[in-house]
Amino acid sequence: MKEFDITILTDHRYLSPTHIDQYIQNVLDEDRIIQEALIRKGLRVNRINWDNPNFDWESTEYIIFRSTWDYFERFSEFDIWLNKVSEQTKLINPGSLIRWSLDKHYLKDLEQKNISIPPTIFIEPKDHRTLQSLFDESGWNEAIVKPAISGAARHTYRLSANNISNYEEIYFKLIQEEAMLLQEFQNNVISKGEVSFVVFGGKFSHAILKKAKPGDFRVQDDFGGTLHDYNPSKEEIEFAEKTAISCSPVPIYARIDAIWDNSNKLCISELELIEPELWFRKNESAATKMAEVIYNYISTEQKQ
Repeated sequence: MKEFDITILTDHRYLSPTHIDQYIQNVLDEDRIIQEALIRKGLRVNRINWDNPNFDWESTEYIIFRSTWDYFERFSEFDIWLNKVSEQTKLINPGSLIRWSLDKHYLKDLEQKNISIPPTIFIEPKDHRTLQSLFDESGWNEAIVKPAISGAARHTYRLSANNISNYEEIYFKLIQEEAMLLQEFQNNVISKGEVSFVVFGGKFSHAILKKAKPGDFRVQDDFGGTLHDYNPSKEEIEFAEKTAISCSPVPIYARIDAIWDNSNKLCISELELIEPELWFRKNESAATKMAEVIYNYISTEQKQ
């Protein structure tokens, strides 16, 4: 029998921090809330940083990704670790889903399943075209360029005819090493914000509205974005659940980030299946719902 049923994964900055600001306190609170909910289900749970060289990954039945928010800055190292740990324990969400969701090429797959996405040009590594030529080819007035593998708005830039030359050098460096996305800028992200729909086992749990600070388009709190309660319509909930169940297998947990496009229709900005913030602290029942779905998943696996 293994020592732990579930190991919650964080990154080294959040394991035992000596300086705790509000941001770090939120991380600690979120991980604590889901850990306590899992323990209430009778599961043996611990918490460790994913890159801990001294932890025996075979000692835990499952690992669940929660605040591993340095992985996209160390992706080569993380990729090697992920391959190795997948042979030693089981992943939640399942490894196939995590692998699929790490790269924003998944947007192509969602679009093929009639899930709306912003107009997007996928640019593969070492593409010879300049950012200017791609922008001209698109015919858009404004665009966003960002890496296919990223988080926290890393190297995400808003482009227009007036500023695009400022980003040619950094774009050239990035495209030598990684795939990029060029997307038409959706103006409603400024006026309406972005909604995060939290879904467990294909069923909607709660939603949060994120708004950028004045003068910015990035809604992440890293850039001064703010959180607001949000009560979605029936149609919006159906959109979120349709997106979740279009994944194969259906995710145990998912955060579906959506914006209103330039035609005022809801579309996917990002699908988070690995380490999304889920705002348990904003919804009293959310962690209990997630723990129940995880417990049922584990119980079903054990019977097979």
